[in-house]
Amino acid sequence: MSALLEGRELVVRYRVSGGLFGTRWLTAVDGTSLSLSAGGALGVVGESGCGKSTLGRALIGLTPLAGGELRWQGERVDGLSARGWRGLRRELQIVFQDPLGSLDPRMTVGQSVGEPLAVFEPALTRAQRRARVGEALERVGLPAGAADRYPHEFSGGQCQRIGIARAVILRPRLIVCDEPVSALDVSVQGQVVNLLRELRDDLGLAYLFISHNLAVVRHLSAAVMVMYLGRVMESGSRDAIYGRPLHPYTRMLLDAVPVADPKVERHRSRTLPVGELPSPLSPPAGCVFRTRCPLAEPRCADSRPALEEASPGHRIACHRWREWPTGLTPPADR
Repeated sequence: MSALLEGRELVVRYRVSGGLFGTRWLTAVDGTSLSLSAGGALGVVGESGCGKSTLGRALIGLTPLAGGELRWQGERVDGLSARGWRGLRRELQIVFQDPLGSLDPRMTVGQSVGEPLAVFEPALTRAQRRARVGEALERVGLPAGAADRYPHEFSGGQCQRIGIARAVILRPRLIVCDEPVSALDVSVQGQVVNLLRELRDDLGLAYLFISHNLAVVRHLSAAVMVMYLGRVMESGSRDAIYGRPLHPYTRMLLDAVPVADPKVERHRSRTLPVGELPSPLSPPAGCVFRTRCPLAEPRCADSRPALEEASPGHRIACHRWREWPTGLTPPADR
């Protein structure tokens, strides 16, 4: 199956100025490659500051790329102007992290959800637009009459449903979900994830699902990419990443996910990262994870590990992954 969206060696940099150090550059995404097919779902996970949200915004033209090659349905789009991206906008949408903050409090729900129609389908009559808005609201589990109310009248979960309705009203091909459930109660998170799964199946959507919560990503994504300080540490199918993670960072992220059984949670062994996340302005040389890795050795500081294929479709950036069968304790199957 050909890729809907494909990125090769993508780089995003920000200019940071001021202070005694003058102008400096922060590399938020550093040589990331990915591929996403129509109807697929790729989960991007990592701690805050790892570059996953920046990557998501760059993939749909909201943040400019400093390097790499980006293709949409086989055509290069990394050099498009703002006007060129506007032509693709109805096929590329985003759901933001803050449900209430992403909605204009001065606009009714109907105005917010219908705004994409006003931009891309201006020929619609008022009645036609209202009908489309009502259909989108009902599709996400809200009554059509909610169109006449304002965002502050709804709960956080309902506001996120409104944001999803706005994203799907144009029937896009790809939606970037940027931490869409992190601001919601745990009881509501599952409902929103189930809604996203239903929409994917009904509308044939592709998702780039960004989250720091591996438990949430597991329920929606068929493939997972683990990022740290702008670089990919490990990527592969959901079964590979959750069944036999090879990178120490992936294992630590999984160890941080609580187990529902209190007895198992109290007695299970886990390994957590050492120290604080380094500044992205001055990342460690070599492997960027080495300063927090319990398995680091001198060569980890000397060279950056390449992203190698450990098994078909399962790639890892670690100097020591080949040692799992011959000395180091391998990660337990989950």
